[in-house]
Amino acid sequence: MRPGSRSWWAGKLRQFRSHLRARVSAAERASLEGWLTPAQLELFDAMHVADRRHGLDVAATLRAEGVDEPDVLAAGLLHDAGKGATGPLPRVLHSLGQAWGGWVTAAAHRIPGLAAPLDRLRDHPELSARLAAAAGCSARTVELIRWQEAPRDPEFGERLRLADEAN
Repeated sequence: MRPGSRSWWAGKLRQFRSHLRARVSAAERASLEGWLTPAQLELFDAMHVADRRHGLDVAATLRAEGVDEPDVLAAGLLHDAGKGATGPLPRVLHSLGQAWGGWVTAAAHRIPGLAAPLDRLRDHPELSARLAAAAGCSARTVELIRWQEAPRDPEFGERLRLADEAN
């Protein structure tokens, strides 16, 4: 999907709506208790509700594609943990910066209160990887998260990236 194309805009609009309507049911949360450690559950619970919803959707997409590796599913679930409490405006500006160039985010950095969330979004793969490591995730999960935007894992890296983009 080419940045700025009609399908790109449609996808971004869908993501924006999903962010605003995001919910995680008690049953969905309870289903994680069977395969995540308490520290990993704590990390999941600390994520913004939109990122928790997105992580559940990414993991569901991976499962639907036949992925049953716990390390990969955990990466799908926790890959955005480093985004923190970032609201919709910085996320929109970050996406526009990815599509149209760094000048967008550079200009947005000058707006009071936006520099820190924009930096978190820019750095979220590394931040998320560190949080996952601190929560006791496997080295493979950590590396899948770290390289989510430029996959290196030959078996699952690109599948994670595509599942992320699809959701």
